[in-house]
Amino acid sequence: MSPRHLRLMAPAAAVAAVAALSLTPTATTALTQAAQGSQGSPGGAAAQSTPCTKPTEQEPDSSQKHDLVSGDLERSYVLRLPEGYDRRDDWPLIIAYHGRGSTGVEVEGFSELSDLPAVVVYPDGAIGTGSGYRKAWQGAPYEAPGVDDVAFTTDLLAAIEADHCIDTARVYATGKSNGAGLAAHLACALPGTFAAVAPVAPALYPGTRAGCEEAPPTPVLEIHGVADATIPYRGDADRDLPSIPEWTQSWADHNGCTTARTKVKRDVETTRWTGCDQGAEVQHVAVEGGGHVWPGADTYSGGGHTTHTIESATVIWEFFSRHRLTSEG
Repeated sequence: MSPRHLRLMAPAAAVAAVAALSLTPTATTALTQAAQGSQGSPGGAAAQSTPCTKPTEQEPDSSQKHDLVSGDLERSYVLRLPEGYDRRDDWPLIIAYHGRGSTGVEVEGFSELSDLPAVVVYPDGAIGTGSGYRKAWQGAPYEAPGVDDVAFTTDLLAAIEADHCIDTARVYATGKSNGAGLAAHLACALPGTFAAVAPVAPALYPGTRAGCEEAPPTPVLEIHGVADATIPYRGDADRDLPSIPEWTQSWADHNGCTTARTKVKRDVETTRWTGCDQGAEVQHVAVEGGGHVWPGADTYSGGGHTTHTIESATVIWEFFSRHRLTSEG
């Protein structure tokens, strides 16, 4: 079905330019190379692609609000089309899920994912349980009763891929907190759909871990603040939240990884597991003193300290760019 939509915001070229000024030199270089199609991402440079032949009313380099009916509920999402969208027919697609009580618009505002050379989708959750009327995602104890966000994701992908120039071998999921928990769950619930997932400060309640033992090897990047007071880095037994180092190690074991290397840069420690089945590497980024935030964000993204040693959007894009679905998974 074709989703209904209305204009949400003006083209973000000026915003992207301002955001680029706040990046570290390494991050700025990475994003510039990515925009030029020379970062080594699967599919090559834009000059090697054919023009997009699927007409859309939305202009390139813009974000718009859309509606979609899924499970008899009207859901919403923000769709970001990159600059030069009409010149390619093989754009990577990133779905970014907000945290509890947040929105897709808010995630777009602090994540800088819309600066990437990709189509980006920022869906909105349904109103969950607990205090207040806060949007939430499946897998947490405060999820909306009867709402199937896995099915919603399937419907969302079908609608976007039907009407837009997407490379279905390069579809990725990320998110923050409750939304990051859903992104992690999708690696297990929708095997063969996402080429990689990158949860940031994920709320890994038991519902998000269901079915993962049977899941195929999947590339996973996890970013977390060691001083996160909302989703503790060392876990929370009372809420059945796992230790983040143990959770990432379990994915490395699940993926059959054989080698682990750790690098430290100021307040950021990065561990990367390689030699994995089907090339499904695992990477963990721990921010010393970091809070329940999106590292690198220039605006509010949660409580606690926000480092600018790294830019999460750059780290995520570099990880995603190394992975695409193949006939083996």
